[in-house]
Amino acid sequence: MGRKRKRNKKNVRAEPVNNVSQAFLLSADFEDLCAGSYTRLSDNPEIRAGVDKITDLISSMTIHLMQNTENGDVRMKNQLSRKIDINPNRWMTRKTWISVIVRTLLLEGDGNAVVFPRLTPDGLIESLEPINPYRISFVPNEGFGYQIYIDGIPYDPDRMCHFVINPEPMYPWKGKGYRVTLKEVARNLKQAAETKNGFMSSKWKPSLIVQVDANTEELANPRARNSMAEKYLQTTEKGEPWIIPSEFMKVESVKPLSLNDLAVSDSVTLDKKTVASILSIPPFLLGVGTFNKDEWNNFISTRIKTICNAIEQELTRKILLHPDWYFRMNVRSLYSYDIQTLATVGQDMYTRGLMMGNEVRDWINLPPLEGLDELVILENYIPKGMIGDQKKLIQDEE
Repeated sequence: MGRKRKRNKKNVRAEPVNNVSQAFLLSADFEDLCAGSYTRLSDNPEIRAGVDKITDLISSMTIHLMQNTENGDVRMKNQLSRKIDINPNRWMTRKTWISVIVRTLLLEGDGNAVVFPRLTPDGLIESLEPINPYRISFVPNEGFGYQIYIDGIPYDPDRMCHFVINPEPMYPWKGKGYRVTLKEVARNLKQAAETKNGFMSSKWKPSLIVQVDANTEELANPRARNSMAEKYLQTTEKGEPWIIPSEFMKVESVKPLSLNDLAVSDSVTLDKKTVASILSIPPFLLGVGTFNKDEWNNFISTRIKTICNAIEQELTRKILLHPDWYFRMNVRSLYSYDIQTLATVGQDMYTRGLMMGNEVRDWINLPPLEGLDELVILENYIPKGMIGDQKKLIQDEE
């Protein structure tokens, strides 16, 4: 008897553990009005619209490098501020870079986004590279700490910028996204879209019923039915009337069920409001209701500012070494102001010596002018240091 040959087992490299999950919409029913395919949360139109709006707003803000001083915080402009606000890496601008971070936090990263700072031999920041969330896993250590695994290689979190939203109760250093809460709502929206498409394109809901005085055997033949339709029902021009024998054929119009009868529109509106509530965005951004200025400003000061704080604090904690420096995103630029409001507030601040003229002009997007870089006071619009030199305040010595 021959010996059994042992099969050589091939060494397969272990892939990194990936804790990032995705929500899939799957249906076992393949009827016309059922959702028969899966859809990722990032492919759902309503969820994508809300996330894209948040991403676009946050990425459009400039990132200021600020310094604490005795007279208040001042903005600094140097190579570090340019690296963060202009060219974080050689492939991206600040807008695309922040867009990737925010989208990863809200969708694919499930509340987490990791940026790898690549340094020069001198220890300076060469580039800030966002890491694909599917390459990352977070493994807790004994105690409270954790390690970040990228392609199976462990890294210390102190070497990474780990942005987090909605911290988990069990692992506070780890974020938590919206895949669980949005999964059912996304499935309902998918089903509503399938129902609408089914009613619009289904072949089993004709608008006409033609009753013909003929034998059943003749109508059972598809060719006979087509021949009869071509002979009596087809016309050469649009709008041309049919001419049919009165005793041979009878045509009746049928009104099928509409989407209003199924209350699909009300269900979609409710689901859109649910998506807006989970993402903390105004419903009018998803097509429900009309624009409301107060609601928009509240959205900026709560939802947008909260994500901005997470990005600001992580950049300050991991990148800056100077204790008096910090990063701040210009949230004020996103509030809903009209030109009249800006001009009125700027004029009041200018006449009270609280703003310079060029600062007011910058508010309303006008270029600076020479001579408007001094603080003036109401009365005769003179420099603040010359208030005591007015003639009416000087007593006649005689």
